[in-house]
Amino acid sequence: MFQAFLIKYAEIAIKGKNRNLFEDALVRQVRRALKSVEGSFLVEKTRGRVNVTAEGDFDYDGALDALKKVFGITAICPVVVLEDNGFEKLAEDTVSYISKVYKDRNFTFKINARRARKNYPMESMEINASLGEKLLNAFPELKVDVHSPEVMINVEIREKIYLYSIVIPGAGGMPTGTGGKAMLLLSGGIDSPAAGYRIAKRGVVLNAVYFHAPPYTSERAKQKVVDLAKIISAYSGTIWLHVVNFTEIQKYIYEKCPHEELTIIMRRYMMRIAERLALENDCMALVTGESIGQVASQTMASLMVTNEVVEKLPVFRPFIGSDKQEIVELSKEIGSYETSILPFEDCCTIWVAKHPVTKPSPERIRKHERFLSDEIDRMMETAIKNREVIKAEV
Repeated sequence: MFQAFLIKYAEIAIKGKNRNLFEDALVRQVRRALKSVEGSFLVEKTRGRVNVTAEGDFDYDGALDALKKVFGITAICPVVVLEDNGFEKLAEDTVSYISKVYKDRNFTFKINARRARKNYPMESMEINASLGEKLLNAFPELKVDVHSPEVMINVEIREKIYLYSIVIPGAGGMPTGTGGKAMLLLSGGIDSPAAGYRIAKRGVVLNAVYFHAPPYTSERAKQKVVDLAKIISAYSGTIWLHVVNFTEIQKYIYEKCPHEELTIIMRRYMMRIAERLALENDCMALVTGESIGQVASQTMASLMVTNEVVEKLPVFRPFIGSDKQEIVELSKEIGSYETSILPFEDCCTIWVAKHPVTKPSPERIRKHERFLSDEIDRMMETAIKNREVIKAEV
């Protein structure tokens, strides 16, 4: 029945003179999302809207699922597009629409007509009253409720007439590519993929870095992270995943530094490497899934010591004030949870100390890092140079 979607947005509409840039970015992302869907689609920008029209047969459910993952869209409305053949034909088509879409018509409704084309011979209020009367005559079980209707029947009179009543929530946020680029520290856990999603929702393009520790972490652990990057890429677009072999660095830290400080010192070197990669790839921030107090390395004192080594970029932590259940719920919503809980250890969990320090002293940490001397710099250079870069996309 439906051959088109009316795409609505909200925040983009208040962007003033830059609005066209955001609208054009949204159009590009809609086209990108629909590339993997069976069918051919015409995506057009109109005043305050984006129209998606299927040119022939198409996968309706697939198109709807793809559009739900496009940041910047607040609502997706499957529409019937009508030619203007007079009010009586509009009334006939509206009755047919209700008959096909709603098998059970025991609900309250309201007609919401918008006459964007002012040469239409009837005013909006007149259309509302006349169409409402036609529907009541056709379906006596219907009832009008102008304040809190169960079904809002929208009629938008533009160059053509758009008829719709189904409004499906979109992902919200801002179109990908309008918010700069950031480097996500991606592990195989629950938090970091969801953090990447949350930042990407603000229009940020993601790169990602994963610290791999073979043979202590398996290829299945690495594939798990690749899969997580692909899941997030369905929303954010292509993610370039930098896989850094961290084994020698971890072993060296383990040999030279106090074990209760292993996690913090390893984390500091991860942040150093992540910043290097971020700067090399024109990223303007690092992104982590950290939350205050969730683990020993995420206490306020630990985060302060970790932040110390990031010299040129801000570190974004979208879950800094969230509890675990909130993060779990988001990961389930975006489809990453089931992959995140697969039982493949990442490099952080393998090397965790029995009694990690929760209030590390910056001076003490810096002192112990001096035990690593110049050798650690060579190891970092080797790890960066020999990293594997994987293109993650759906």
